[in-house]
Amino acid sequence: MRYAQLVVGPAGSGKSTYCSALVQHAIDAKRTIEVVNLDPAAEYFDYEPRADIRELIHVQDTMEDEELHFGPNGGLIFCIEYLLENSDWLRDKLGEEEDDYILFDCPGQIELYTHLTAMKKLVKLLQDWNFNICSVFLVDVQFMTDGAKFLSGTMATLSVMVNLELPHVNLLSKMDLLSKGARKRLDRFLEPDAHAILGDIELNGMNAFNEKHKKLSEAIGELIENYSLVRFLPLNLKNQESISDILTTIDNVIQYGEDQDVRTRDFEEEPNEDE
Repeated sequence: MRYAQLVVGPAGSGKSTYCSALVQHAIDAKRTIEVVNLDPAAEYFDYEPRADIRELIHVQDTMEDEELHFGPNGGLIFCIEYLLENSDWLRDKLGEEEDDYILFDCPGQIELYTHLTAMKKLVKLLQDWNFNICSVFLVDVQFMTDGAKFLSGTMATLSVMVNLELPHVNLLSKMDLLSKGARKRLDRFLEPDAHAILGDIELNGMNAFNEKHKKLSEAIGELIENYSLVRFLPLNLKNQESISDILTTIDNVIQYGEDQDVRTRDFEEEPNEDE
């Protein structure tokens, strides 16, 4: 069995920084985590990728091609579709080693995860290649500190969960940048409460739009609360305990280490022929 995190989220949410932090944390913990860069528009990251989609195709190629002549967004989508058409390249880069643990650092093109099928097809390929996968959705916490934004972010998260059909962990990134006041406001939303969300929206002013859609916002908030559809975990990359807690949670989701435990127990239980 092999293990993977599909690291997704909007542009600027800290996906590559998260991948770099996990690689370093793994080194300190004497385990191996590698990264595959799937962002064809990436300009810089700290980690040394096991595979880099830019070796296959770069978003700039699609924008400069006389026939394609895509814009940045269309170019990103084309690159992922091109990767799927040339999946043997990715398979060769990944090899077939057992117990691999790989982070797939994905583009910040949100529609790739909310309603297009390309990433879902990639997930199916990885599962066929014996990967246990968890999607890790990062959201910049600074965009989630009032009720209206939190509700919007929650709906985007839910859309990704439904589209990818994977075990899913939601992270609020850049927690270290929050002021104490903003952190206090956020605490009310970490365990979603419809009344807290609506109360915050009303506190920030009921404009004509919010007034008109108050019942809809209330229904969405109650749906999220009553069915425990979405939960967010705070992530502070400057705090090693926070990184460790997140990694442990995801390891449990993808059952990392369980096969090793079984093999160890089987070895210990083998009868000694000399007895």
